Amino acid sequence: MPKIQYKACRKCNFLTEEDTCPRCGGETSREWQGYLYIVDYTKSDIAKAMGIEGNGRYALKVR
Repeated sequence: MPKIQYKACRKCNFLTEEDTCPRCGGETSREWQGYLYIVDYTKSDIAKAMGIEGNGRYALKVR
């Protein structure tokens, strides 16, 4: 089974397999660190601190 290679958006840190972010249309990068999964962004203090406005997978740091 092939391993998924996620890319992180340089603008919103959203993780995707695509070359362009499906959330904001930003450029993606394969160079990212840390993995964060937001289940309910309205109740998450981390999501508020990072400016995340949607549930899903996010990178903590993107280069």
